[in-house]
Amino acid sequence: MLAATVARFSPDTPLRGLKVTDRPAPEVREHWTTVDVRAASLNHHDLWSLRGVGLREDQLPMTLGTDAAGVAPDGSRVVVHAVIGADGHGVGPREPRSLLSERHPGTLAEQVSVPTANLVPLPDEISFAEAACLPTAWLTAYRMLFGAADLAPGGRVLVQGAGGGVASAATVLGAAAGIEVTVTSRSEAKRARALELGAAHAVAPGERLPAKVDAVLESVGQATWAHSVRSVRPGGTIVVCGATSGDASPAELTRIFFTEIRVQGVTMGSREDLAALVRFCARTGVRPVVDAQVPLDRVAEGLARLEAGEQHGKIVVLP
Repeated sequence: MLAATVARFSPDTPLRGLKVTDRPAPEVREHWTTVDVRAASLNHHDLWSLRGVGLREDQLPMTLGTDAAGVAPDGSRVVVHAVIGADGHGVGPREPRSLLSERHPGTLAEQVSVPTANLVPLPDEISFAEAACLPTAWLTAYRMLFGAADLAPGGRVLVQGAGGGVASAATVLGAAAGIEVTVTSRSEAKRARALELGAAHAVAPGERLPAKVDAVLESVGQATWAHSVRSVRPGGTIVVCGATSGDASPAELTRIFFTEIRVQGVTMGSREDLAALVRFCARTGVRPVVDAQVPLDRVAEGLARLEAGEQHGKIVVLP
């Protein structure tokens, strides 16, 4: 089967480590299911893997990808939950938590094998391309908004870095739930697009907000951290799911303890969270923002667009 793999590590130019090649089909395993992938999507996790983060040389070649939707052997439509080992289903109770493409081959392939418990039913009204955007970025945004930040209709949230997968998802989901969403971006076009997606306000990075927010969704890190700390209300929450611009320095600890700000980390969510997100989308009509679609044999084009930060929403890969 065709698959996009990490052939070698390339820390400075990650795409040089990418190879799209034939790989053996997944082996049959008890309590695991092989899914025919109809659509997958890209994440910054794929670029980090190509740089060598989270992988060892002896694991190569490793198939990339954490997100997929497709067809199970019984013909049912499914979304793949990418977290392996969180509850032991299919892997044993001592399996450490990991994402697909870290310890087990990922989803940028014609087929992927996952524990059967990781399959979530996909309603007919959601397309494979839309569903493939949900398991990482959209699940993370869902968990950040409604779990870690505990936001409710009428609340206020700041989403740093409009345009990325998590930020676009948080904008759409937050607006659909009646939350006042403010986004930041250096790009005027991305700010305008965020307003079209339901944001109430779109400002330049570091710009003062119309009002302090109940929570900040932070995935940028160093470039936006100081603004996040100054934008949240006393007693509010900063939810962190990444640091694409590097680790925050300084950490603003004095302001954090004096104003009693809570900092909460999030890495994706549970299978139950993913199932709830799928139902939310089916019932409300909310759909992921798809920036572009590329065939698997041209996945390098999609990864280059992601690395350059040119996307607004998710880049979908079609085997």
